[in-house]
Amino acid sequence: MSERVDVEQHRADVAGLLAAFVERPVEEVPLDGDVLGRVLARDVVAPEPLPRFRNSQMDGFAVRAADVAAATPDAPVTLPVAGDVAAAPGDPAPLAPGTAVRIMTGAPVPAGADAVVPVEDTDHGTFNRVATAPAAPPSPAATANRVAVARGRAAGEFVREPGSDVAAGTVVLPIGTVLAPHHVAAAAACGVARLALVAPVTVAVVSTGSELVGPESEPGPGQIFDANGPALAAAVRAAGGRVGLRLSLPDDPEAVRAGLERAAALCDLVLTTGGVSQGAYEVVKDALPEVTFRSVAMQPGGPQGLGRVGRTPLLAFPGNPVSAQVSFVVFLREILRAAAGLPPVDRVSAVLDDAVVSPAGRRQLLRGRRVRTAGPGVSAGTPPHVAVVGGPGSHLVASMAAADVLIDVPAAATTLEPGAEVAVWPL
Repeated sequence: MSERVDVEQHRADVAGLLAAFVERPVEEVPLDGDVLGRVLARDVVAPEPLPRFRNSQMDGFAVRAADVAAATPDAPVTLPVAGDVAAAPGDPAPLAPGTAVRIMTGAPVPAGADAVVPVEDTDHGTFNRVATAPAAPPSPAATANRVAVARGRAAGEFVREPGSDVAAGTVVLPIGTVLAPHHVAAAAACGVARLALVAPVTVAVVSTGSELVGPESEPGPGQIFDANGPALAAAVRAAGGRVGLRLSLPDDPEAVRAGLERAAALCDLVLTTGGVSQGAYEVVKDALPEVTFRSVAMQPGGPQGLGRVGRTPLLAFPGNPVSAQVSFVVFLREILRAAAGLPPVDRVSAVLDDAVVSPAGRRQLLRGRRVRTAGPGVSAGTPPHVAVVGGPGSHLVASMAAADVLIDVPAAATTLEPGAEVAVWPL
């Protein structure tokens, strides 16, 4: 390694290398495209009112409120039924005074009608085949062409007026909204076809090592499954980035150089794992003499590299799976989230449940799990307690899977007792 730096220095150097990601372009994306979890770059404004027209809030009968004002269960008002209005295209005929029309939820309310009587408040009881008890007893004259209304309704009841949900020109979704399914529903209901979204950073995720095989392969002697490629691709997506390319390259400097140049031509950022430590076959170091490789005073994740392939930024993480995941959280996650417009995942305070021993001079990132975050006797705002999960080894992927935080042990601390307050990085 050419130099040794502390964690904050390397974080600052990575942030400087990736400073151009602060200002991202805008993409116009179809509403049914890749929009979930992404951030609006402009307000979504309703192009027309919602509802677009007067419609019924209930299955029932559209009436003039004055015609049924006196109706009660003991003295229902009977009206002739002039027709049906379904939730379908077209304009219904105006409602004549002294009549009713059968109407379905969402159907346009005829001109002249100013209220809807729910079917439950009539002698029809239901429009379904399964009968329910009607509100008004059927009279000898009752037929499908007449309705007995057992409860009067005021003008406007169960009638949705145009724009009563959203007026035309209203901001439905403000800039900065992180899109969820209910946001998509609101945009679709307003007739918005495309959304202006912050363009994600496109990342090439490159695993190196001739010993690596994919999950559908059968490992031979000395071979292992590639955990870093899938894990870091998932981490990039979770942080709001886009995986533009996934590569697995052998321990051949020429092949690595060619693969990384291809990745740099296609993506905004190249992220590699493996080949950056002190061994005899550190292929990324051999292939990239122009990149800075250094030792960062942390464990796991000490060997790191940063620089450019051509004009494209490159970060080189260690190959041990836990080291690679910890490196992503500490050095890259917040940069990608900020570039995507997503809120930060800030470090928070927690209380240790276990004693910790840590090497002097290195910042230790231990896997941990929150315990006793809420419950009887735990007041709001009380820091969560955290327990250490597994050992410090950088190959222990099962303990990483069981963790929900990284416990940040300062470089100056060699021991911490139970009850000590520490900072944790949520995973």
